[in-house]
Formats: sequence, structure tokens, C-alpha cells
Amino acid sequence: MGLRRRLNRLSNLLIFASFLLFANRFTLTYGESNGTQLLDVTPINHDLYHTRFLVFQTFGQHARELITTELALRLLSILSEEQFLPNVDRSTLNRTLDRLIIKVVPVENLNGRKRVEDGELCERRNGRGVDLNRNWSVDWGKKEKDYDPYEENPGPAPFSEPESQIMRKLSVSFEPHIWVNVHSGMEALFMPYDHKNTTPDGIPYQIMKSMLDELNHFYLRDNCLVGSGGASVGYLAHGTATDYMYDIARVPMAFTFEIYGDLKASSKDCFRMFNPIDITSFNRVLNDWSAAFFQMFSIGVLQMDGVQSKAIASGFDNWVSIDDYLNGYLMHRKSRYAKKMEVLDLGLQEIRTYFRLFLLSSVLLLFMFCSRIPRAPGL
Repeated sequence: MGLRRRLNRLSNLLIFASFLLFANRFTLTYGESNGTQLLDVTPINHDLYHTRFLVFQTFGQHARELITTELALRLLSILSEEQFLPNVDRSTLNRTLDRLIIKVVPVENLNGRKRVEDGELCERRNGRGVDLNRNWSVDWGKKEKDYDPYEENPGPAPFSEPESQIMRKLSVSFEPHIWVNVHSGMEALFMPYDHKNTTPDGIPYQIMKSMLDELNHFYLRDNCLVGSGGASVGYLAHGTATDYMYDIARVPMAFTFEIYGDLKASSKDCFRMFNPIDITSFNRVLNDWSAAFFQMFSIGVLQMDGVQSKAIASGFDNWVSIDDYLNGYLMHRKSRYAKKMEVLDLGLQEIRTYFRLFLLSSVLLLFMFCSRIPRAPGL
């Protein structure tokens, strides 16, 4: 209970995030639609997008996972040099950061967070009762045998929720190289897929698995499960953000990080299940995962340098191996193709919606017509 009181309330977190931003590199914006707000920290200099490694991170998608937003605040504190990573050379870190553009959504689910702070400690959905991590279009709406509508309500349609709509728009405009969706409930480093118990094939799998193994071994004490969410977590999840980012938005490396979980906690004690209750565990989570995130940034920059070096070398040799080609695809994906896929995806969703409305209106008209036909005598 003591640590719970020490966690930053939403109002304080937003104020702290505002003060911690680089004055010349970031702006803090609020999105609001249909009564639902989204907090977004956005880099100002869009001209740098094509020469930097782009990282997109979101925290607090599930309302009860308060520790995730504390990690967002810690990362912003380090980025703004209010705090420092121990045992890390600052000049080396600054050189890495100079190669990055990082987009951070510190609290994706503002209205759900307000419910938790008002005492609904088991609430994970948004203000309209929808699980934001089931509201994306990849395999949307499929329900497993153990489906719990209170926990996993996918909404009436893909992207029915303002938060999901805004996040999709951000991903399309930003075109990140890495996407990280930060959760709690266990300790894990997940790659696609969530809706099936397989991983991507070939080089994409090798690149993501290598990065996650390094983070797990050197920074997270080998405590994390590593693999696809669908194969590792014990259940399949349909309509998740990470599967969309990888399959539709074509983000080369799409991850879900689970940063803390007390598997021994009672299912009725949601705060303890998803958040540390003592200061030692709290500090360990923030310290270990902050270090892991900044190492992920370094690995990403090194990978980009490697791809650029191969591209330069290929200029002296017309022959390019399939490995080089695929590596180039990973880091310099065809954004035009991704955008076409996005438009096609949106178009299909609209067609499905109109088709449902057409069927519904046809049934209603038929019912009204039949109800007005006079019955024959004697029937």
C-alpha cells in the first residue's frame, strides 16, 4: 500500500513528462476523440526521419499496469538528462541518441487509467470497456474457448476505439524501425505472432531473436521468456497491436515487452499481480529495463550502420546476395508498399462495415414490408 501511494498519479505523470522533454527536440501533444484522450510525445524535426533510426514505444495500454508508465517516465528522465544510467559512458550514449528519433506514448489509455486510480484496480480496458490490445485488425474478433469478455472485449469492429485509431495514424506517419508495446503481468520479450504459435521465418526471426536474447542475458538476468507471444504466453491473442505493426504497418522489428509480474499473487489482487509492491522490486524493474531499452537503441543503430555499409559495398559489385537483399528490406522497407497495404486494409474495413449496414437495412425493410401485407381470409 505504501508503494502504491508513491506511484505517480496520472495528473502528476503528465506534468512530469511535460517538464522532462527536450525543449528543442520534442513537443507534448494531447489527442482527444469522443471523450477519449491520448498523450503523445512527438519529435519536432521531421526532416531527420530519413537519416535516423526510428523507435516507437507505447506504455499504459492496459490501465492496471501502472509500472509501465513509471518506466516511460524513467526513460524520459534519462533522455532529458535528469537521471543517468549507471556504468554507461555519457559520450557513447549521446552518440547513440544522436542517431535516433524516439516517439513515446507514455500513457495510451488515459480514461482506463483514471478508473484504476479511482479504485478499480483490475480494470485493463479503456473508458468504453474495450481491450485496446484486441482492437486491431489482424485476426480481429476471434475468441478462444477461455474468452473472457470482461478481460478481452475486442470492441464492435477493428479500430472502433479512438486510442487505436490514433496509434495507427502515428505508426503510418512515423514509419518506425522498431515498435515496442510495454506491458506487465509476467517477464517476457515477445516478437510476433500473438494470434498463432509461430514466429516470422528466416532472417526477420534471426534478427529479432538475437536482439532479444542479448537483452535478456546481459540486462534482464535471463528471467524473461523469449519467443512469440502466441507460443510462449499460454494463450493466443487476436487483434493485437504488435501483430498489426509487423504484418500491416511493416515495422521490421515489432515487440511486446512484459516487464514485471507476480505469478503467485491472488487473481483478486490485481495491483500485486501487475505492479511491484516494494521499493526494491520497483527500482530493480526500472533500472534493469531502462538499461535494456538503451541497449536496444544501440543495437538498432549498429544494425542500420551494417545495412548502410552493405549498401555502399554493393555499389562496387552488381551481385547482391539474398541475405543482403532481405537485410536491406528489413531496415529500408518499402514504405509505399506499406502505405498501399494500409489503404487497402482501411478500404476493406469500410466495405465490411457498409456491407453489414446494407444487410441490416435489407432485413429491416423486408420485415416492414411483410408486416404490412394483409393476411388472406381464413388464414
